Amino acid sequence: QVQLVESGGGLVQPGGSLTLSCKVSGSIIDMGNMAWHRQAPGKQRELVAHITTGGKTNYATSVQGRFTISRDDAQRTVTLQGHSLNPEDSAIYYCHGDILTDSGATGYWGQGTQVTVGS
Repeated sequence: QVQLVESGGGLVQPGGSLTLSCKVSGSIIDMGNMAWHRQAPGKQRELVAHITTGGKTNYATSVQGRFTISRDDAQRTVTLQGHSLNPEDSAIYYCHGDILTDSGATGYWGQGTQVTVGS
């Protein structure tokens, strides 16, 4: 079955940087459009960054200029890099993909990885 597994979360100091990775496994035809979302305690899950199959990206206003999403289809990975982190970036970060399989395109979520910005 298709799985998305995130890694790279942890404790980050204010002003620091992060790199999150999402690895797609299973029998797929194409990763499709991919995205990172995040959810802070007591808040709704929000889109952080999105990247199309063609590499077009868009970002939430709150992370524009600080975060970068990229993809490597050969490695089946999507990466989110961020800098100048602040406590408002603390959240569980989830990878999402519109993965194409023999059954068609389906949305899949990873299990999430915690990012905490603090000293």
